Amino acid sequence: MGGARFADKLAAAVARNDSLLCVGLDPDPAQMPEPVRERPDWLTRFAAGIVEATADLVCCYKPNLAFYEALGEAGLAGLRATLRAMPADVPVLLDAKRGDIGVSARAYAAALFDDLGADAVTVSPYLGFDTLEPFLAYGDRGVFVLCKTSNPGAAEFQDQLVAMNGSFRPLYESVAAAAVRANQHGNVGLVVGATHPEAFRNVRAVAPDLPLLVPGVGAQGGDLAMAVDEGQDRRGGGLLVASSRAILYASRGADWQAEARDAAWELRGAINARRQGRAD
Repeated sequence: MGGARFADKLAAAVARNDSLLCVGLDPDPAQMPEPVRERPDWLTRFAAGIVEATADLVCCYKPNLAFYEALGEAGLAGLRATLRAMPADVPVLLDAKRGDIGVSARAYAAALFDDLGADAVTVSPYLGFDTLEPFLAYGDRGVFVLCKTSNPGAAEFQDQLVAMNGSFRPLYESVAAAAVRANQHGNVGLVVGATHPEAFRNVRAVAPDLPLLVPGVGAQGGDLAMAVDEGQDRRGGGLLVASSRAILYASRGADWQAEARDAAWELRGAINARRQGRAD
């Protein structure tokens, strides 16, 4: 992790593995495969097994800090062990959704980038983009800003109309426009769920060149075809299609690694088939 510029590392992984697939690491003890569950090192063994099975199929891994933090000291130790075991040529995006003011934001950025060594992180813009400056200052790291999330209640705030360019537009479009302005180091991306097709198209229109992290495909039932058709940038990239549970827990039996690989292979294939169709 770290070292190479995130954008370059991501582009290299996309090209090498012919993949826009980002596998989320959400270790849930209740869903662990039986062969892993009873092991004292189940947390690191599970993550390592998923990486072993999928490293040549992905462009990025996305550990979700909430699942590790919920396990206390053992979870944080497992996270560090998992990060140490990551392939050097696959970027790691820590799904942290951090957002705070001043010195607190600087501390969060230092923890995620300097201590844990993340190549990229997710952040919340709710307190204003000045609170994201400590993250953005790491010009070689990716900063993915929550824009239009995949959960059912996203519209409660994100769809509120605000003044923008002489008219009223949804708040998520204002966030996207602010992200474009903040992209001074070429390291800003947006989080846009595949469960809201109209919003997806609107965000891409506002931010045609920013990379999009796309949750909601898989267990949440998001529209994969729409995400690929509408989400790619003008160069045919700029998209990280995230899937966690559908891959991680494809099987709870002895074949859990093989089934995880098959699920990742199938999703990567579906993404690439759609990419090819769009190119044609």
